[in-house]
Amino acid sequence: MPTPIRVHPSHPKLFEFRGRPLVLVTATEHYGAVMNRPFRFERYLADAAEKGITLTRLFVLFRELQAPTNPYSTCKPESPDYVAPFLRTGPGTAADGQPRFDLDRPNPEFFDRLHAFLGLAAELGIIVELTLLSNTYAPQIWSLNPLHHANNVNGLPEVPWQEYLTQRHPALFARQAAHVRRLVEETRRYDNLIYEICNEPGGWEDKPGHPTRQEVNDWQRALAALIREADDPAQPHLVAGQEAFCYEPWEQGTDRSADEMPLDVVNVHPLPGTTLRGHSYDLGAFMSKQLRLRALRDFCLAAYALPRPVNLDEDNVASQYKDAAGWTIHRQRAWTTLLSGAHYDYIDFSILPYLETGTPASQRAIRSWIGHLARFIHSVDLLRARPLSDLLHGQPEHTLASVLAVPGEDYCLYLADERELEVPGAGEPIRGEIVLDLPPGEYLAACYSPETGLYSPAAPLAGGAGTRLGLPEFQHDLVVRIRKDSPSLSC
Repeated sequence: MPTPIRVHPSHPKLFEFRGRPLVLVTATEHYGAVMNRPFRFERYLADAAEKGITLTRLFVLFRELQAPTNPYSTCKPESPDYVAPFLRTGPGTAADGQPRFDLDRPNPEFFDRLHAFLGLAAELGIIVELTLLSNTYAPQIWSLNPLHHANNVNGLPEVPWQEYLTQRHPALFARQAAHVRRLVEETRRYDNLIYEICNEPGGWEDKPGHPTRQEVNDWQRALAALIREADDPAQPHLVAGQEAFCYEPWEQGTDRSADEMPLDVVNVHPLPGTTLRGHSYDLGAFMSKQLRLRALRDFCLAAYALPRPVNLDEDNVASQYKDAAGWTIHRQRAWTTLLSGAHYDYIDFSILPYLETGTPASQRAIRSWIGHLARFIHSVDLLRARPLSDLLHGQPEHTLASVLAVPGEDYCLYLADERELEVPGAGEPIRGEIVLDLPPGEYLAACYSPETGLYSPAAPLAGGAGTRLGLPEFQHDLVVRIRKDSPSLSC
């Protein structure tokens, strides 16, 4: 097996994959590509590869319910179409009306689909974040889990959903550990794989009897050790995750993820109350259609100082809105994130069984837009580039700037209308100029459209303090790229 994807040895905020620096960016299906039988993942992966998308996220056990603010997706299969890692044998029926599971008997169909998915993704150069376990959130969702006592024939104890992410119940933890070990041993041959311990782990501080964050983190530490043990010691895979958030009082912390937890990659789900180094950031409420672009940029810039890569692992601030407004919000957030030094994952709810490449509208919009961003970011000398927060001294009103640059050589400036949708004037044409300090010299400047993926003709620009550059009129966002001694500004 080739060396698996790893943190780049020359740049701790980037990845290295097959000898090249890599940024993770995706509009991913909602994680059920293997578990949802009708989903033709070959079509989905081919489309993602054609666009240059570098990541997809995959659940292998957790199954969700549709809700008013959580649209139908591949992670919500019809009961006869749910392909679990365990065989359904009965006797008796599970909560979904299908035969109960035997946790001692692996399901060949599941593992055939899993290997086909991972193998094709590897062939296409797409990284798979394999999420081994997940929060269960509520009794009705926990009741669908194969490890729920009523859904299997193996005599597991009745466990409150809040205690699923702990070691309070040895028989349940043994089954979780066996599941994790089996998945790692089955998949460790693939070089395009990152293991995530648990999706959205959470605990409590103020509810007596409920698991604390410390308990959930200790559970994650035990599973991380098991992943390391089951993995190939000669070519280990990255382990991603996040420290347990706190339900009451709400807080999603980041410090332990960066400093204490046995993680290689810090995952963050953009939400209000995300804390880092004593500061709290409102990164936008779940399915709110909020932009919150300044807080997002500032968090990513602060997280750039952490010793590990940071991935905004599931941005759902507007993903239920499958329209131009929702997609534009995520385009702006994706560009801001990447040019501020982090990685980005957006759930594309337009991708469903029988719609594996999305709708015609999403193909023209978010799927193409993420593709433009993926190609643009990998046209930068990533090993030498870094975010700059003090380059601009003037810019159009209502815009927020994010800058990624190789100082003196290549400056990528992303300007976005940061006004929330309800603010008068949001989304209207923007005009003006930028003022910046460039080292003396001759440069070429061009504008790039995040919507079309096209550059304007390049024009000469003399460097120096107080350099001024007039901008064309634009809506929502614009990229300005300034390069020294470069004959071409094509991607």
